[in-house]
Amino acid sequence: MTHGPGISGLILEEPLLWEKGKQGRTAFSMPDQDVPEATAKLPQELLGSGPEFPDLSEVDVVRHYTRLSGWNFGIDTGMYPLGSCTMKYNPKINEKMAATHGIVSSHPLLSDDLSQGSLQILFELQTFLAQITGMDAVSLQPAAGAQGEMAGMLIFAAYFRKKGEKRNKILIPDTAHGTNPASAALCGFKPVQIKSGDDGTLDVNLVSELMDEDTVGIMLTNPNTLGLFEESIREITAIVHAKGGLVYGDGANMNAVMGMVDFKRCGVDIMHLNLHKTFSTPHGGGGPGAGPICVVSELEDFLPIPRVVKHDESYQLKYDCLDSIGRLHAFFGNFAVLVRAYSYILSMGAQNLKKTSQLAVLNANYVKESLRDVLHLAYEKPCMHECVFSDLMQREYNISTLDMAKRLIDHGYHPPTIYFPLVVPGAIMIEPTETENKEDIDQFIAVFKDVVREAKDNGERLRQAPTRTKRRRLDETMAARKPCLIG
Repeated sequence: MTHGPGISGLILEEPLLWEKGKQGRTAFSMPDQDVPEATAKLPQELLGSGPEFPDLSEVDVVRHYTRLSGWNFGIDTGMYPLGSCTMKYNPKINEKMAATHGIVSSHPLLSDDLSQGSLQILFELQTFLAQITGMDAVSLQPAAGAQGEMAGMLIFAAYFRKKGEKRNKILIPDTAHGTNPASAALCGFKPVQIKSGDDGTLDVNLVSELMDEDTVGIMLTNPNTLGLFEESIREITAIVHAKGGLVYGDGANMNAVMGMVDFKRCGVDIMHLNLHKTFSTPHGGGGPGAGPICVVSELEDFLPIPRVVKHDESYQLKYDCLDSIGRLHAFFGNFAVLVRAYSYILSMGAQNLKKTSQLAVLNANYVKESLRDVLHLAYEKPCMHECVFSDLMQREYNISTLDMAKRLIDHGYHPPTIYFPLVVPGAIMIEPTETENKEDIDQFIAVFKDVVREAKDNGERLRQAPTRTKRRRLDETMAARKPCLIG
């Protein structure tokens, strides 16, 4: 068997804290109370019984959370080849910059004249993102890519409302990100799906047939979720603009095209950026994120307020914008996340941002060419930052995409994205990103080829995988239909 990073290892068991605790243990000493006890007490029925926390020593607590962390897998553990998610390594210098004293101690309620450093960071980040995308103006306020999408759709609605036009439909390709239809529907637009052509990209003639005066425009992901560049983008945007519509560009896959594509010249009017995908901020796991939106000058007045502007030599928050869609976030946005992106851009510089995209595309095409003989390749054309295979060649052995993904876990790899995009049955989407070196990519390729060989020679093992993990394969159907939510 090919040696992967997870072939062997030590998996520590760990009980619940309530099972570990023993009365009298303590992790720290409280100082003597020097405040008189309050005489008025709340009735017991208002206080309730409350949870009984276990008594634990310091070493109990430290070992408990250290062992739990060993069960987790993250980008600091190993390669994370999730297509359409760009799970790349986050340089620690950006974390250090976000944690500097002046930044963490700044308060959003301070006046502008006491927040010049923070406002300068925000203003310069806006400027950088406008330059990188080719757009004219930027708002950093949206707290995630999905909220950036919704902000873009709110601007669509505000733009046509100001023009006095009632349009109720929007075109969305079947290769768009899944949140696109939801964002459009939340803002009152009916999504109209456009099927991609045999080559995985949009048919210009089909766009022309569907675009009419009742349609606000199109939401276009480019590169799309198949990892393919929409080469007809300028013809498509021209068709939409000719009918008075707007073009929304989903910029989640910007990691493939930094320094390569000017989206304004392509005809895009609004686009959002996922800072956690391209600009090295954490994915969050439900925590804070950032999804800035970039617009052409015609739509600048519709951006959320407040906006950071520069007047003479000082920076200010501007609120007086009558056409603005309003606030999207308390204060300005998730500031520490924005600082991380700012640090990343400064540390990379224009030349290395472009090189980032070149290496991301190179690595993805290297994986595509290396695995095309053992996995069915969905589209026979160069890809961008990710490539899409399927389980077509393994079905004769009764092996599915899920089986191969589970077996990769035994080898120490987080599985790639599976069964997405939906346009490819049994899809296996792989994105190595630019941060993986050739040796690590070669090891991943070798392991995947070994898994494919097992599909033919020892299919039963794959159907039982994973076998080396702390938990075996779960009954996902039962988990969805009858979830256990009580711990």
